[in-house]
Amino acid sequence: MIKKSPLKFFILTLILILIDQGVKLAVHFYMAPGFAGQIKLVGDWLKLHYVLNPGMAFGMQLGYEYGKLLLSVFRLFAMVGIGYYLVHLAHRGAPDGLLWAMAMILAGAVGNVIDSTFYGVFLNNAPYGSPTPWFHGQVIDMVFVDVWEGFIPDWVPVWGGQYYSTPIFNIADSCIFIGVCMILIFQRRFFGGHTLEDGLLPVSGPDATQAEVVPMSELTDGEYAEKQVEKTNEELSKETSNDEKTSSSSEPVTLEEPKDEDSLSSDLKKS
Repeated sequence: MIKKSPLKFFILTLILILIDQGVKLAVHFYMAPGFAGQIKLVGDWLKLHYVLNPGMAFGMQLGYEYGKLLLSVFRLFAMVGIGYYLVHLAHRGAPDGLLWAMAMILAGAVGNVIDSTFYGVFLNNAPYGSPTPWFHGQVIDMVFVDVWEGFIPDWVPVWGGQYYSTPIFNIADSCIFIGVCMILIFQRRFFGGHTLEDGLLPVSGPDATQAEVVPMSELTDGEYAEKQVEKTNEELSKETSNDEKTSSSSEPVTLEEPKDEDSLSSDLKKS
């Protein structure tokens, strides 16, 4: 088992958290909310647009009095779980790509946890009527990819009949999205065949009592090639042994017949 230090991956997490919080605070202190403070970055489709998100991604909320509190506590536990899993993967020798993706997901989770936990107190942006400003802070969103807006058809559940535009998100949301996409796209490389250099290695050696026959269809490319080499070597050894048997059996063995007394006496006279 090749253990890896999770330090460099946590450093990436810290850098992304600082970028996320820096952008959010800059937007809060230097931009006006809504269309009044909107800033165009690339044409009419990429803009900075300051909005407050009281719920989850895309503005979804839990419709209970303490729904926001439950959401914040869930985010907190999810953050701790992702951090623990990152350390676990590093100690198991997981591929670097998987660890970088987990570091990005962790950064996004921590960034939004900071908003939910502290912004209601320090930025005073908790929704009106919140039982407490703690854990009721609203997440600051600002990245607006304006590619579509309009009314959603009435047959669509929950949002049907409402005016809607493409979601406005933040750096933390982007980190989570990119990390999840990396895992989905490269899942075969991350969780498929593993090498001694960067793959997930077993904690202990193979146990003969737990051996099982693996179908060829489930073998990875490296394992399949190794099986083919073993099969070729076995066929060559069988052919060599068969050739040796054939060569040894093809040589005729002649036995001299015993000579009688007359032939022996004639041989003695000749000598």
